[in-house]
Amino acid sequence: MDRVIRVLVVDDSAYVRKVVKQMLSRSPFIEVVGTARDGIEALSMTEKLAPDVVTCDLIMPEMDGTTFVREQMARKPLPIVIMSIANESGELALAALDSGAIDFVQKPTALATEKIFEVSDDLIEKVKAASKVSLSKWRAIEQAGVIEARRAAPTERARLVDAIVLGISTGGPQALKYLIPQLPAELPVPMAMVLHMPVGYTELYARKLDEMSPLKVIEAREGDAFEAGVILLAPAGQHLSFRRDGDGRVRAHLGSRPFDMPHRPSVDVLFQSAAEVFNDRVLGLVMTGMGTDGRQGAAWIKAQGGMIFTEAEETCVVYGMPHSVVEAGLSDRCVPLDQMARAILEVV
Repeated sequence: MDRVIRVLVVDDSAYVRKVVKQMLSRSPFIEVVGTARDGIEALSMTEKLAPDVVTCDLIMPEMDGTTFVREQMARKPLPIVIMSIANESGELALAALDSGAIDFVQKPTALATEKIFEVSDDLIEKVKAASKVSLSKWRAIEQAGVIEARRAAPTERARLVDAIVLGISTGGPQALKYLIPQLPAELPVPMAMVLHMPVGYTELYARKLDEMSPLKVIEAREGDAFEAGVILLAPAGQHLSFRRDGDGRVRAHLGSRPFDMPHRPSVDVLFQSAAEVFNDRVLGLVMTGMGTDGRQGAAWIKAQGGMIFTEAEETCVVYGMPHSVVEAGLSDRCVPLDQMARAILEVV
């Protein structure tokens, strides 16, 4: 039997604290051991209760969520899952991730109970995943990101792929901020990514990533050209796939179908589409994250003769998605995060 995960809930709204506690209590493996009204009270409660995971609002009086994350991680690192409203706190949410928060769940704008319970399953899964996070790996990624990465240069060899597709989830924002700036502006093939994020964050995150990268990083829009020098990030809430025009150019297509996927955007949808358009000239990257999204897509790429690299367990914050691919026998190479840029350039 799984161990019981002890959780501290932090929110300035008594009503939200009550509902979040009810949401988490739906799982027999989660126990809410306390609640706090703001960051100051939360710092005291974490010291007193030693929870396994903290859920935290962002906009609070006295001490906001981002400041709390920064203070807590400096004192005693704990897995923290942010709950926020995207249109009010997008910048704060990304700042909290930079400060050490593990993941985040979008809080519904309507506070009706039925609306809040819509995110219950997502919150429970993310709390469970956060409880398994290796904070030593987390700090290693954080510290590596502080140091300006040496950008790898393309090597003189035959290009093996014409497109790169990447799937990532929990731990993804930090891992991508380490990896993408290492890729050179002269990367000769286009790249597209699915990062599991709530609606309202992907455009902002793409802008942040673009600011620190030689390559242009944008949130994908319908009809965007898929071409070298640009990295397309799938928008939250829509699948990203590709279509080839009559003139041979490949363009982005956004849509809600298929409806029966556990994630939208889905890594599986992106990978399958890349395999259909580029055949054996695709490199798929499956990196840190919980669940199995990417396994089926990796099978499509492999069936066409393409390649799959998975992030090595030693650097994954959550070794879920890559493990599912490795376990299925679909990974050509397991690569630590600090070697991923070089591995990519060896095949492009």
